[in-house]
Parts: sequence; structure tokens; C-alpha cells
Amino acid sequence: MSPPHLILIAAALMLGIVILFKAYTSWGDNWGATTAECTRPMTGDAYLAGGPPARVVMTRAISISQPPETVWPWLAQLGRGAGYYSLDRLDNGGKTSARHLVSWIPEPQPGDAAAIGYLRYLEPGRELVWWLGGLQAWGARFRMVNDLLLTPAVGGSRLVIRISGDAAGPLAPLALGFFQLIDTIMARRQLLGIKERAEAFGARTADPEHPETGAVDQYQFYEVIYASGRTAGVRGREQAAYWRQMALADKIISQ
Repeated sequence: MSPPHLILIAAALMLGIVILFKAYTSWGDNWGATTAECTRPMTGDAYLAGGPPARVVMTRAISISQPPETVWPWLAQLGRGAGYYSLDRLDNGGKTSARHLVSWIPEPQPGDAAAIGYLRYLEPGRELVWWLGGLQAWGARFRMVNDLLLTPAVGGSRLVIRISGDAAGPLAPLALGFFQLIDTIMARRQLLGIKERAEAFGARTADPEHPETGAVDQYQFYEVIYASGRTAGVRGREQAAYWRQMALADKIISQ
């Protein structure tokens, strides 16, 4: 086969990959969300003001047939010792995310630091905003916002999660595209995980299949450092200590 034919085949394969990527991310970027939910302002939007032009915004949503007061505790412990309710083999070190409300996890406080940054904004019962203020990865420097908004809805609750970010550096568009692909896989599963737990288990405080042992890394692999300074997860795993320092520098906490 002559070189021109090989070039044409390679070009066709690359085009096919790009088309599949665009189709998949277009489906996943706004999975479950209405046009109104995608365009409505959210608290975390302002955190990326004045950043680099390379950016991505992904707004997903799900309806849950439980009232907000039942759903909220599942959101409050998410990533704070209970795991991430997504694909545990990929984002929780193989540990099984909690399927009950864990007794020893404290109420969320601004300045809590975890693998997804630090908790920058909190409206109890309604909204949590996690802020990742600068991470070097894949040849770019990222800033990310993870905004979770819970509101009442007919038949229960509506949960909207907006993941937005920007990146600087020569590989910024490519790095954001890779993040977009991975997050589409994980975020959909997380939304379903929240819904399944809230609807199947409600406000239960014990799991007979996985009873609490008292180990702070029982349900979550990656470390979380609470605003109080207490920790859970496996110490040193991921960058909770770094995000805590950033929360201190940003005067979210003072100790």
C-alpha cells in the first residue's frame, strides 16, 4: 500500500475519533439537564472570572423521588469520608462508597479539603461549591469548580451539578478535552449513585452489609481534611493537604 493511502487511512481514523469524541461529550456534557438549568447562573460561575479562554462547562441534572432534606445528607458526606458514589474501582481506590449516612462524618464546613479541592461555599440544605484553584496536569494548569445545587421539585428533588474549569498552557485545549471525556463517564455514574442511595436507603444510619468498623478509611480511599483539622481516608493520598493550605491562604479558614 502506497504512503498516500496510509495517510488517507490515518486521517480518516483521526476524523472518526474526533467525531466520536464530539458526539459522546455533547451527550454527556449536559446529561439530564434542561436548557434552563444549563443557562442559569450558579454560585461557582464567578470563581473563573478573568481566567484563560480555554474552558469547559458541563451541567448535568437528575430528579430524585425524595425530598431535599433526605437527599442533602448524602451530598454533605460526598467526598468527605463516604466515597464518591461513582465507579469505586477508579475514583475510590477500590473501596465501596458508603450506602448509609456515616455516623462519624461531621457536617460540612467551608475549608474542608479533599481530592476535589476545598469547600469554598456552603448553603446548608441547598448548595455546596468545591474549588480547585490550580492544578498542574497533562501539560496545563487547571482551575476547576464543582457546584452541587439541590432544590425541591414535584415528586421530590432536583439535583444539578455543574463542573466548570479553565486551563492555561500550550496543551490546555487537549487537556480540557481529556478531562471532559473522563468526567462525562464519572459524573453520570455519580448522579445515579446519589439517586440510588437516596431513594433506596433514605435516611438510614447503618448498613448491615458493610457495618461501620470505626476506620476512617473504610468507605473512602482519598484523604479528606476537615476544617477542624481532623482527617479521614488514607493520609497523604491525593492533595487534600495542598488544598487545605490554599483554603488558609484564601482566608476561608484560619487555623
